[in-house]
Amino acid sequence: TKSGGKPMANADLETPEFIERLRAGDRAAFALVVKHYHPRLIGAARTLLPPADAEEAVQDGWIAAHRTLPKFEGRSALLTWLTRIVINQARMQLRKGGREVQFDPTEEGAADALAHRFNANGHWQEPPRAWALSGPDALLTRDELQHCLETHITAMPDNQRLALQLRDIQGLDFDDICNIMDVSASNVRVLVHRARARLFEMVDRFQETGEC
Repeated sequence: TKSGGKPMANADLETPEFIERLRAGDRAAFALVVKHYHPRLIGAARTLLPPADAEEAVQDGWIAAHRTLPKFEGRSALLTWLTRIVINQARMQLRKGGREVQFDPTEEGAADALAHRFNANGHWQEPPRAWALSGPDALLTRDELQHCLETHITAMPDNQRLALQLRDIQGLDFDDICNIMDVSASNVRVLVHRARARLFEMVDRFQETGEC
């Protein structure tokens, strides 16, 4: 916590004064960073790895970050820098297992899953219908939808799942995601759009048929 007993906010971890403490080897400052950012780094790593491997990647990431903090120049936010380190650790684990993650979406099929929903002017052919969960089966339906969402997110290509996690779940800016994934802004937008499109189609189908 900060002086006066007030809890430290994430923004306080990004100030030049706090970064200088980290670069100087302040152990208490580093412990605060771990406390605040560890859950978000785990979330990012789990988009590429199963839970146990994600934990290992994050631990290795903290070790690497601690070793290289004196050289951190602050050209990106601290969280962005840490996330990139963890993602690189996760990719190294995948390579050891014979897998390679390509973050460039140009290798994927270019078909837009939502293209048929719009006309040539970009307007809806058939707007989405309002969907309200009400009645005694509402809770069960929400649980089924949640399970369906998790299943479809797990089945996404790694790059789409990571872009969706960083943008829509963690709320990072596109510039930060570009830095983390080392791809262009246009590629990040393509990945996020395709991930959202997959989920949109899934929810649409669930609404119409009740099936995942």
